[in-house]
Amino acid sequence: MVAGAAEPAEPAFSLPITRRYDSIFSFGDCYTDTGNDVVVFAKLSLDNPPARPPYGMMFFGRPTGRNSDGRLIVDFIAEKLGLPLVPPALQAHAGSFRQGANFAVAGAFARDAGLYRDIPVVGPFALNTSSGVQLRWFESLRPSLCRPAECGGFFRRSLFFMGVFGVSDYSFSVFGKTLPQIRSFVPDVVNTISAATERLIKHGASTVVVPGVPPLGCLPPNLAFFPSADPAAYDSRTGCLIQLNDLAVYHNSLLQEALETVRTAHPDARVIYADFFSPVTEMVESPDKFGFRRDVLRCCCGGGGKYNLNASAGCGMPGATVCRDPSTYLFWDGHLTEAAYRYVADAWLSSINDGEGQNKQTY
Repeated sequence: MVAGAAEPAEPAFSLPITRRYDSIFSFGDCYTDTGNDVVVFAKLSLDNPPARPPYGMMFFGRPTGRNSDGRLIVDFIAEKLGLPLVPPALQAHAGSFRQGANFAVAGAFARDAGLYRDIPVVGPFALNTSSGVQLRWFESLRPSLCRPAECGGFFRRSLFFMGVFGVSDYSFSVFGKTLPQIRSFVPDVVNTISAATERLIKHGASTVVVPGVPPLGCLPPNLAFFPSADPAAYDSRTGCLIQLNDLAVYHNSLLQEALETVRTAHPDARVIYADFFSPVTEMVESPDKFGFRRDVLRCCCGGGGKYNLNASAGCGMPGATVCRDPSTYLFWDGHLTEAAYRYVADAWLSSINDGEGQNKQTY
């Protein structure tokens, strides 16, 4: 906590978790990465601002590699389950992973990274950390987690998060492809995510949470880097880019259909779709309800401009400034603040507890 910053309220989660989980295993991108980026970016000699202050200022008091001022969704869910915060699997000092491991890496694609290397601006950021790579990391770790005879029971008592995946596939592609071109490969992104989910189930996972993507047209990086001169390109209620939000809706719709197919093929598994779009949209539409500022699309930490976001002075870089109280902001650096992640976690916990999307089956 920085000096003078207000202590954010700690709202109670709306529903208790009624099934016991002994561990959490999570995959994904910047929305889930609890510190693997520190290892990956260092090996490639890439600049990694989340490894520097002021990241982590509202909870950890130091940067951890999380793209936020504090905790992420998976952190809040781990706390609710009475488990340790999920450690990054690539950090050797993380210790035992019997209570869970995080394989997510900021910037990770759902599909193979090689599919994006023809986009000039992507270049070195097309990291070899896709969903398939993360699954291989998990499979390499598996022998240290359980003996073959006990793995079935161990993974039945584990909660798995397959994603967030898809945001990088689309947000990076906008730099070199048209929206119709991007829309054409959405089914392949979705099929990659659903196939990864099935792969976890075949390893013994019995509860897999699969998040959709947030409203892409409301994310400050997309708003700052792809402005439109046409007022009709923006939603008059929110100020978000309509076509990018439509792309997110399309992805989420196809993903829900694909997960229904997975459920049919694996009726003993609980496959839960976690809605990332609606909670963020609600916070954008009604910031007062959540204690956020009215200029809700503006980042807390950044280097100026309409959305307080620019590439030359991003959060953690020289020239950037940080707001006094991040808990009054929806967006930290283009990603969400801890305060916003807390509300999304609340919504997801309700879905996990209710068994949403699993044939109305509850715990």
